[in-house]
Amino acid sequence: MPVKPEIILKNGIFWTGNRRAPYAGHVICSNGRISAIGTSTYTYESARKELDLGGRFAMPGFIDAHTHFRIGGGMLNRLDLRAVRSEEEFSDAVRKQAKAHPAGKWMLGGNWDHENWKSRNLPSKELIDGATSSFPVFLDRVDTHMALVNSRGLIAAGITRHTPDPPGGVIVRDAIGEPTGIVKDAAREIVLRNIPEPPLEDVIRDIKEAMRLANSLGVTSVNDIGPERDLRAYLELDRQGELSVRINMVLPISDYRLLTNRQTTASAAAGNSDWVKLGAVKGFADGSLGAGTAWFFEHYTDEVSNYGLATGPLSSGKLEQSALNADRNRIQLAMHAIGDKAVAAVLDIYGKIQDANPPWDRRFRIEHAQHLREEDFRRFSDMRIIASVQPYHCIDDGRWAARKIGSDRARFAFPFKRFLDEGITLAFGTDWPVAPLDPLSGIYAAVTRATTDGKNPDGWIPEQRIGVEDALSAYTFGSACASRDENDNGTLEPGKLADVIVLSKNPLRIPPGELNDLKVVLTVVGGKIIYSDGTIYDAELHGNPAA
Repeated sequence: MPVKPEIILKNGIFWTGNRRAPYAGHVICSNGRISAIGTSTYTYESARKELDLGGRFAMPGFIDAHTHFRIGGGMLNRLDLRAVRSEEEFSDAVRKQAKAHPAGKWMLGGNWDHENWKSRNLPSKELIDGATSSFPVFLDRVDTHMALVNSRGLIAAGITRHTPDPPGGVIVRDAIGEPTGIVKDAAREIVLRNIPEPPLEDVIRDIKEAMRLANSLGVTSVNDIGPERDLRAYLELDRQGELSVRINMVLPISDYRLLTNRQTTASAAAGNSDWVKLGAVKGFADGSLGAGTAWFFEHYTDEVSNYGLATGPLSSGKLEQSALNADRNRIQLAMHAIGDKAVAAVLDIYGKIQDANPPWDRRFRIEHAQHLREEDFRRFSDMRIIASVQPYHCIDDGRWAARKIGSDRARFAFPFKRFLDEGITLAFGTDWPVAPLDPLSGIYAAVTRATTDGKNPDGWIPEQRIGVEDALSAYTFGSACASRDENDNGTLEPGKLADVIVLSKNPLRIPPGELNDLKVVLTVVGGKIIYSDGTIYDAELHGNPAA
């Protein structure tokens, strides 16, 4: 006798993501997995819960291939400067926050973007020193490759006019050599090392906040790029049965020995359930375009002496050695590379690894892969490297990228269509909190490439636009392949995890410009309703599993 299903979702348009059977009319979930899917009348007499979707569009849950998930949860309760549009607004926002801030405790926050300001000048510590003299301040730029630190923070980090730039980093200085408060990449890390780590209970609180948001956006799985401390928090939440988002933890490459000591290989379960997995590490080859530290073969158009920065570990050879050792132990590699020279350098490393180590199902990843030379697309394809990209960055950076690198190089920026044409697996993510966590914004970005300033309504580099179905696949099956999870996730098929979401409209049947207006109305993870806006399911839920 078949097991009584937990939930039956019926009378919907189910886009399965499975090319052999792309559509279905119902999905039956039992024991946390899909037990049946089809177009005919289902055979079970009853279920604990049956939901009539009323013809709405349903699909696999979104899988975000690149987040800083716990960090994003923490940012929800910190000073958010994304909306400021001038130095004056920046200063005012900090001043308001400072009134209630305790003396001696670090003020953290960020998301500022000087490219949104009329002046486009970088902020300086003088903007905030007057209001923050009793505590240190660290405020990240939106890309997290550059931050503003107040004078008290510079003192706490030991940074003075005599402090040399670290390898792979820049301490920005004024005309007389004094630090302005802006620190880039490795210099930013100097400050971060002096900020106390949050206690475990705070980390757990941040994760719960992040999950609550993800539930409402249909994000059912994430790749979280973070430290081992966050892994401990995920395992504790898993033990308590409180996870509502699946976690594929990606640790810093410097911690690869933590995995080898655990005898952990790619995509291994970290606990005793389907909720937390391990087995990948991330390294950095360069910085970011917005910070002027993405590494290029040619100089920046607006800074003729600047070619960007290779990271210290890349320049020293340490990154290559760590990557060789990790791969030898069957740990998956994900490398941050934005500039074309950084991408080429990572391709070189991956080629050496293939030559030196025994073959296995590596699934090399390059994170961001924003700018490539023509000759490197073939290398990308030949080595079957996964392009783990963030489409929202395209419509954000597209406002000003050509000014920084020129129109010729910009033609190869965010080449989503070219990746697909070359047969390269495309995995979509957000880089949250660098960009919004909402996958539907990313799909809109990939399909329209309409920049956020409204100046490119037909698309920035429109020949790199992709179709809606390709974008949906990149946010589901492509991301599942990137996290080595395609046998369990990424499509709606019998035996796979019962992670299903329902949208307010059919994205395949609306004009591309309306994709940004779509909403998630229902999220099911493991056969349980974990979010409802009340449209289909009569109770409004937000992050609390419903049996």
